[in-house]
Amino acid sequence: MAKNKIQFQKGMSIPDFMNLYGTEEKCRSALFRFRWPNGFMCPKCGNKTYCEIKARNVFQCHRCHFQTTVTAGTIFHSSNLPLTKWFLAMFLMTQSKNGISALELSRHIGASYNATWRVKHKLMQVMLELGSTKKLAGRNEIEVSYLCGKRAPGKRGRGAKSKTPFGAALG
Repeated sequence: MAKNKIQFQKGMSIPDFMNLYGTEEKCRSALFRFRWPNGFMCPKCGNKTYCEIKARNVFQCHRCHFQTTVTAGTIFHSSNLPLTKWFLAMFLMTQSKNGISALELSRHIGASYNATWRVKHKLMQVMLELGSTKKLAGRNEIEVSYLCGKRAPGKRGRGAKSKTPFGAALG
């Protein structure tokens, strides 16, 4: 029997992840590259020259003197949680096959339950917004199943009245 190619995709290990995003500086530089892939560009005037104020993690435009950060206008903005914890939360949420609870996430990243609940919901909202703009293409598999509660006497199988059908699509 052939292997399921999706199931056996090479993932990223935790040590590999920590090598790439293990420090605040590595996370900031990665965010800089994601945000400005062609180099810094002032959000106000479009100028490409800037100076970095390292004490405050701020980039200042040479032309209009507008100051911005890599987190400005992102889900990370105004968060007291370090970027390392945000990135680790993203990694754990995307690597888990069955999802991860906010409580388990709080144990893994070392933050309070309330903070990780907010992080998880912000990340899920972003994933939902990004996923809703993409159309499915190619071969897609759909699985339909039935959700039910306690076992009750009566008809079994698809024809039972108390079962709620639900579907899942894999792209």
